[in-house]
Amino acid sequence: QVQLVESGGGLVQPGESLRLSCAASGSILIIYSMAWYRQAPGRQRELVASITASGSTNYEDSVKGRFTISRDYAKNSVNLQMNSLKPEDTAVYYCNADIKQEGFGARDVYWGQGAQVTVSS
Repeated sequence: QVQLVESGGGLVQPGESLRLSCAASGSILIIYSMAWYRQAPGRQRELVASITASGSTNYEDSVKGRFTISRDYAKNSVNLQMNSLKPEDTAVYYCNADIKQEGFGARDVYWGQGAQVTVSS
């Protein structure tokens, strides 16, 4: 089985920073892309940032220049450094990973449990 565990959410004031981390564990053979999504109350889940196995990144327009996604390949983890946070960044943030399991395991997409990020004065 594969599990994604997130950490690092919290309450901050506008302009402050937070760092989210997500570690994948289990019978992992290959991790392809990893990503962060977010879902605010009453809104659909949206892609925030993604990173491929080769390190190519992609960002949602509203976070470009403020957020940075990175991977630690040795630890099977992905991080999201969020700077200059705004109230509109408030949401539950979900880690996502495209993983092929060891042996005859299937390739599938997995999700973390979610981390609340609240930006408020």
